[in-house]
Amino acid sequence: MAELLKTDCPDLKLVARGKVRDIYELEGNLLVVTTDRLSAFDVIMSRGIPDKGKMLTELSVFWFKHFEGKIANHLITANVDEMPAAAQKYRDQFEGRTMYVRKAEIFPVECVARGYIVGSGWKDYKATGSVCGHKLPEGLELAQQLPQPLFTPATKAEQGEHDENIDYAKMCEVIGEDTAGRLRSLTMDIYSSAAEYARERGIIIADTKFEFGLHDGNIILCDEVLTPDSSRFWDVDTYKVGTSPESFDKQIVRDWLETQPWDKAPPPPDLPDDIVNRTAQRYREVIDRLCA
Repeated sequence: MAELLKTDCPDLKLVARGKVRDIYELEGNLLVVTTDRLSAFDVIMSRGIPDKGKMLTELSVFWFKHFEGKIANHLITANVDEMPAAAQKYRDQFEGRTMYVRKAEIFPVECVARGYIVGSGWKDYKATGSVCGHKLPEGLELAQQLPQPLFTPATKAEQGEHDENIDYAKMCEVIGEDTAGRLRSLTMDIYSSAAEYARERGIIIADTKFEFGLHDGNIILCDEVLTPDSSRFWDVDTYKVGTSPESFDKQIVRDWLETQPWDKAPPPPDLPDDIVNRTAQRYREVIDRLCA
């Protein structure tokens, strides 16, 4: 099974090529093509994960439809047959991994919800007792569920740089108090609803991040939603407080990279077949369980 690492559409206007997505402008809207590229430690790996782009697109489309009653989103269609003819010409590259979406003015903050203390939040807590300005009780253990979910925004980084956690006051400075309040409320509402849904299917959503934008004056949900690339998914059956639970994502890749003599700068080490295949299986399992 070959991976699609880069699209080649000379007749279309490429407007961005990110860590994972190639984005084209078409008839006033955008084509968001999710490739099989994989980034770890903000470095794009030389190998991708087979069908990763299709799996991420499948799950994002599922969540967009699931939350239509709560918030509008940027999705027009994920069906190539319903896209303009200029897109259909590249069906072999776009099928199953492309969303045709409305253009929105994206807010320059990542809206992060944390239900459990892990990752950068755990590091901050160990150092300061707080996470992004939230003072937490003493004695919390790694991966423990928080007394209540936290909203911890971050600045959006350029490719190759790290997102920077900020506190809510800083977010208000960046986008205004009213908008910040609305995004915080939407983030926590969507996260809580998704976490409850996933828990019923044996999946813990430890944390996630959302992107919102403005379209025709309205706030809409954009980009990817609640995928293994934007969220930390754990298996309820193997979850244990005090240990770092195995994630349904690229954690297998990160863990392997940590064992390599690599300085986390390009070029990255070549991923072995076993690591690639196991990662693909983890993506597929969580998507099948959530979309069932």
